[in-house]
Amino acid sequence: MTPELSIFALIKDASLVVQLVLFILLLASVASWTFIFSKYREIRRAEEISEEFEERFWSGIDLTDLYRQLVKDEYDTEGMENIFLGGFKEFARLRQQHGITPDAVVSGVQRAMRIALNRELEMLDERLPFLATVGSTSPYIGLFGTVWGIMNAFRSLGNVKQATLAMVAPGISEALIATAMGLFAAIPAVMAYNRYVTNIERLANRYEAFAEEFLSLLHRQAHAK
Repeated sequence: MTPELSIFALIKDASLVVQLVLFILLLASVASWTFIFSKYREIRRAEEISEEFEERFWSGIDLTDLYRQLVKDEYDTEGMENIFLGGFKEFARLRQQHGITPDAVVSGVQRAMRIALNRELEMLDERLPFLATVGSTSPYIGLFGTVWGIMNAFRSLGNVKQATLAMVAPGISEALIATAMGLFAAIPAVMAYNRYVTNIERLANRYEAFAEEFLSLLHRQAHAK
């Protein structure tokens, strides 16, 4: 590639609007990749915590002992652990009240776990719409830069008597760079968004299944006399 048509030379000589478009797309790409890696670690950690906690929960450990162990590390608990804490704490509190029926205890526990579950899912969904925004808007931002660059390229032909391909090639090339940059920002964001939505839905199903199983255990305890 000749120096005149190198990518960096084209960006350097591009119009201010095209440069601004490229700068916006670069920021969006860097931000989305940063979020992609951080969200990957977050979801992966939630999956590992769920696996470890379920092993402890179904190992035959006394639920009261498990609750006490988690309370000691309450500020470090995440995901399924918080659902368990929310449900068991409400169960213990309601059982101490006089005159409350077992069904009322179970209903209160169910509400507490639902609140904890929704809170955990909200944390997993946090900033996820940003990826959707980058994936849906970046191609159009790049297209705007492309249209603007092509307009400038053809506008410059109005001042010459004989037009050649060499005269419009740099302008069209800088315009197409904006399109490429828009796709570069959008494609990873869309792929990551779809993958993470699937992973979060899988975690949500896992949380809900655990909550139902845990509620069944507490239901039997509440009605045991």
